[in-house]
Amino acid sequence: MSGPALCGADGPDRSGDGGASGRSERADDGRGGRADDGLSGPGGRAGEALTAEVLRNALVVAAEEASIVVVRSAYSTFVVEGSDASAAILDAGGRLVAQSMATTLMNSMALKVALPELLADIPAATMRPGDVFVLNDAYRGGVHTNDLLVYRPVFVEDVPAYFTATMIHVSDLGGLSAGGMAPLATDIFLEGLQLPPVRLATARGVESTVEAILRANSRTPDKVMGDVRALIAGTAVAATRMEALVAEYGPAGLARGIDDYLDHTEARTRAALAALPPGRYEASYPIDDDGIDLNTSHTVRVAITLEPGAGAVLDFDGTDPQVPAAINSSASQSLAAAVFAMRCFLDPAIAMNDGCLRAIEVRLPPGSLLNADSPHPCGGRFVPVYAAMEAVFQALSDAMPDRAIAASGILQPFSIAAVRAPYWIHLSYDFGGVGARQGKDGPDSTGVHFGIGRNSVPQAEPVETRCPLIVESVETVPDSGGPGRHRGGLGSRTVIRFLADAHVTTRGDRLRNAPPGRSGGLPGRVGGFYRRRPDGSLERLGSKVNNVPFAAGEAFVIETTGGGGIGSPYDRPLGEIEADLRTGRVTVQGALTDYGAAVREDGSILRAE
Repeated sequence: MSGPALCGADGPDRSGDGGASGRSERADDGRGGRADDGLSGPGGRAGEALTAEVLRNALVVAAEEASIVVVRSAYSTFVVEGSDASAAILDAGGRLVAQSMATTLMNSMALKVALPELLADIPAATMRPGDVFVLNDAYRGGVHTNDLLVYRPVFVEDVPAYFTATMIHVSDLGGLSAGGMAPLATDIFLEGLQLPPVRLATARGVESTVEAILRANSRTPDKVMGDVRALIAGTAVAATRMEALVAEYGPAGLARGIDDYLDHTEARTRAALAALPPGRYEASYPIDDDGIDLNTSHTVRVAITLEPGAGAVLDFDGTDPQVPAAINSSASQSLAAAVFAMRCFLDPAIAMNDGCLRAIEVRLPPGSLLNADSPHPCGGRFVPVYAAMEAVFQALSDAMPDRAIAASGILQPFSIAAVRAPYWIHLSYDFGGVGARQGKDGPDSTGVHFGIGRNSVPQAEPVETRCPLIVESVETVPDSGGPGRHRGGLGSRTVIRFLADAHVTTRGDRLRNAPPGRSGGLPGRVGGFYRRRPDGSLERLGSKVNNVPFAAGEAFVIETTGGGGIGSPYDRPLGEIEADLRTGRVTVQGALTDYGAAVREDGSILRAE
């Protein structure tokens, strides 16, 4: 199977192909001149190059505007405060044409993979202007039950030629735990309502029967329907922009421009891959446990083959089989993670569209952790796909030691919900430290995340106004970054005190097996989830627990894991250790224990004997 891509950051490039800056994407040709971008037509005419650049940006902006409309129209706190929304433009052949500027690859990949499934059930010939469709089936391109994928056909000469698509994690669609968190689910049916491709709305409005089903399966029906209407509105805005492009360029002109855009992206991707060292590189990464059997770990394995002119093949054969627990992934998510990790070693100015996908082949063994089939749950998909990402990172780090990255702490999702109706729900996650890069320390508490896109940890004040809780503190954890010549990024600590009884659900990993360092670097310090009682005592919770009751006055503590280090800690210059001491990243004891550096009474440091 082949999959899509994202640059080293999360979202389409912001500079050239598909970016919003409007700057030409022509790269330096190595002689001080400018290389032909391949899109300027015969003879490299400036007018045609400008037209191509304008078209590329117009396509991305159409998707971007759709995602902004969803964020501003949604009801769920996580979407509104975290800007967690994605949008994409696809053609009727299922090709990904453009995605919103800061969207998540995990979402645009799902929108791409699921479109052919929609068309298989509801042929394009039966669609009418104003129709909108929805699905969330994880085994047919979806993510998990709470992520709704919404599509609207764009008609050209009375035939659907393009689709605008939006996607968010809606507030709640049932399952074991509020908000779509069901870490102890043993089958998909415990994760919430499943929707095959169905007509969600027509030109007259939302289909009443579908609305009734959604409401009946949600703890927060009004919020869910607010979210659904926001998704529909986003597709409408993007469709209007696409109709304007058809009118401006003509049906044939727009189709030709898109073909050229995708072909150019493919050529750039293949050229970037050809610059990587050829060979076969293998790596693996473990998962702590599945939440059900705490004594058994699981492993994701990859073999990457790079051949000049042949692109890249990422083969995950040998990955452990799927399990009846929520640590499996649907194929779309695994494809996204694999290609994201691959693209982190390519030119970040290469656009995110279907052209890139043609150059990268991803093989996912059916029935494995990375390609689950029904009824295996997929809600905890980020656990295996992060292992897949890490395996790719480490394999490519072996191939290119000068661009290596140590393993990272990952995001730790959690939900907090009312014990009984009326329900309120707070969904969030905190980020671990990124592993050290060759030549650089790892960023603190940001995570290497193929899914984060624009969304961020929601701000404390808006959450406190919507839920009966107080965010007492958010801080980095000293000494949590893996010691090394280059230090791993720090993890974080967040303390949330409850003003009412609540249920807490967690879904974490890398809380038992610390992210290892490289080349003599040490692992990051593992984090965890905790209950803090009024007397100050702490109780460690499991990394994957469901609906743990907390009483008003108790606090929930989230500590994330730090990234691994690179190189021997004893090679870290004293000046850098001194800077870490000043900024609080390293304590006096940590400097001595981890780096062999003692602090004198005057504040200066020296290597301990």
